[in-house]
Amino acid sequence: MTSPQPPAEPAYADRVFRSPLGIAGGVLLIGLTGWFCVDAMIRGTGRTPWVALASLLLLVPLVVAFTIRPAVYVNEDRLRIRNPFRYVTLPWASVADVRAGYSSEVFTQDGGKFQLWAVPVSLRQRKQVARRQARASQDDPHGRTSVNARVDDRGRLAPADQTIADLRELAERCATRPEAQGEPRVRWAYEILAPAAAGLVLLVILLATG
Repeated sequence: MTSPQPPAEPAYADRVFRSPLGIAGGVLLIGLTGWFCVDAMIRGTGRTPWVALASLLLLVPLVVAFTIRPAVYVNEDRLRIRNPFRYVTLPWASVADVRAGYSSEVFTQDGGKFQLWAVPVSLRQRKQVARRQARASQDDPHGRTSVNARVDDRGRLAPADQTIADLRELAERCATRPEAQGEPRVRWAYEILAPAAAGLVLLVILLATG
């Protein structure tokens, strides 16, 4: 009689970071682009429908690339970045640091650097948090620290800075896991590049021969 196998560790879904404002803006831009281009393809005469088709092929992938597509997926084994034109997979052992300056960036042990398009940095939000913390740190007239000060002392950050702090903590905690070892892997997003390139080539030909 065989002994029962120990239960496997539960597999959790990746945690996903995306920009809701970027997605909303992308959907709006795609709607407007599709409306104008399709209308020109239906109502236009001469070369106009072809120019509209080329513009649609070029613009829609670019809008998707910079607004809807960016995302960051993390689990205890690796960080996966989906940027406008590339996929980047970084096992935690290959991550040297995660920082947020004017943009969010991850640095690898071999000196590489990748931007996190899905984690936009808002200087306005940083200033708002700094002002709240400055107000909260002031004592009330009776010499007691305000409730807001105690709340902010627990580490309230701007959303992008909080995300970066979470990613840095994961990198430090999970880098020694056997499953988190490996080298960075990068590949191009051909599903974005191919239609955009086709639209650009068609548009250049139409304009050059017009």
